[in-house]
Amino acid sequence: MGKTLFEKICEKEIPADIVYEDDQVVAFRDIAPKAPTHVLVIPRKPIPRINEAQLEDQALLGHLILKAAEVARSLGLGDDGFRLVLNNGRDAGETVPHLHCHILGGRKMDWPPG
Repeated sequence: MGKTLFEKICEKEIPADIVYEDDQVVAFRDIAPKAPTHVLVIPRKPIPRINEAQLEDQALLGHLILKAAEVARSLGLGDDGFRLVLNNGRDAGETVPHLHCHILGGRKMDWPPG
């Protein structure tokens, strides 16, 4: 299997509007935003989806969630609120088989989603 779209973004093989990166995660603006602010935070390690994460990924997943919150705050979403979403599988809306966390904000979110 070849590289996923997100692996290519991590390796700068294709362009993205990157808003944050470190040695473990990359955050970039979604090309088809579902909210005024829609950023994806992905691990550099290619984990296909949360259902396939292993115990060895625990620290990386914690880092991903904490960085997602930090990125959301840096984008001005901390006071009014934001939503973090992880999709797992086709029925959940997953389109790229590389675990990623959506940061959605800039408008009121309804509940239940979907």
